[in-house]
Amino acid sequence: MKYILDTHTHTVASGHAYSTLLENIRRASEMGLEILGTTDHGPRMPGGPHLFYFGNLKVIPREIYGVIHLKGCEANIIDFEGNLDIPVELIKNRLDIIIASLHDVCIKPGTRDENTKALLGALKNPHVDIIGHPGNPVFPIWEEEVVKKAKEEGKIIEINNGSFSSRPGCEENCIKIAALCKEYGVKVILGSDAHICHQIGVFDKAERILKAVNMPEDLIMNIEKQKIVKYLKAKGRLSDVSLD
Repeated sequence: MKYILDTHTHTVASGHAYSTLLENIRRASEMGLEILGTTDHGPRMPGGPHLFYFGNLKVIPREIYGVIHLKGCEANIIDFEGNLDIPVELIKNRLDIIIASLHDVCIKPGTRDENTKALLGALKNPHVDIIGHPGNPVFPIWEEEVVKKAKEEGKIIEINNGSFSSRPGCEENCIKIAALCKEYGVKVILGSDAHICHQIGVFDKAERILKAVNMPEDLIMNIEKQKIVKYLKAKGRLSDVSLD
């Protein structure tokens, strides 16, 4: 299967990644991707960028090296209510795409009920588009509750390729989540979680999860440019991007 977008990538601005934005976009072009999201960590992440960084993303052209560039953030969920470390006005006025994720350096892992509540709160946020790496075993959740809420809110669940090396023990959780997404008709998206340009567009491990549950193509966001563009346009973003 050919994948044409990667919505979860990091640059040196995240503090623990090793490629520049232009190196990532060039690599995306070489990989044949049509869309690349730059989603550096929110400011609560140790070493992460200041809010000014996200506010100034407007200077970056929409298309570079033939790749449509999405200006985004992997926002940190900072409490069990699902609040984020990125202000609403900044999201509305400057950003194209928001991934909301739990990171144990930003919030201490809670009980299964507490972790689930955090994701449910993030899913209620109209500015959140994707729940990042929900299969992380450090944050056990009630998977069915999260997937059903994603369906209710029209949100996307990520299968994170980087998790299989950085979050040991996630595979069983990811298979369960993917199977639930298939059952409830929830859109899924593969994210490389690239922290160096050579990881851009690499989904080999995440793809195995999709194959394990025989995920229908119509639920996979990465295979058509129009899917993510339509999704973001419906939320009032990407007015400068054509559906052609």
